[in-house]
Amino acid sequence: MTRYLISFDDGAMDHIPDEDWPDVGKASRAVVQEAVNAGVWVFGAGLQRQQASVVATNGTVTDGPYPETKEVVGGFVVIDVASREEALTWAAKIAGACRCAQEVREVLPDPETDAMLRQAADR
Repeated sequence: MTRYLISFDDGAMDHIPDEDWPDVGKASRAVVQEAVNAGVWVFGAGLQRQQASVVATNGTVTDGPYPETKEVVGGFVVIDVASREEALTWAAKIAGACRCAQEVREVLPDPETDAMLRQAADR
């Protein structure tokens, strides 16, 4: 199985009228439940609309994102599926529920970290 990050930009849902938010929430939770039931859900969340902090390699903290950044992530889902086509199918379901386009990117595998996580779960 391969993990995929499905995400949307901050502000991508700004077009949704206030009165439609309950329906969007219901539709989004239904897709989450479907993904959980299918065994592909890893994690997901919306992100608070706020200025991020950027931590440099030396530990220095500055306000961010950098001014030249045009887009920041507004929310994301991580799924674990057999193929890119399956990831795109889930992204289409999420896009429909959230009423905004989704970006799909494969997460680089890291077998050593996965092994550490399995060991920690077994404790």
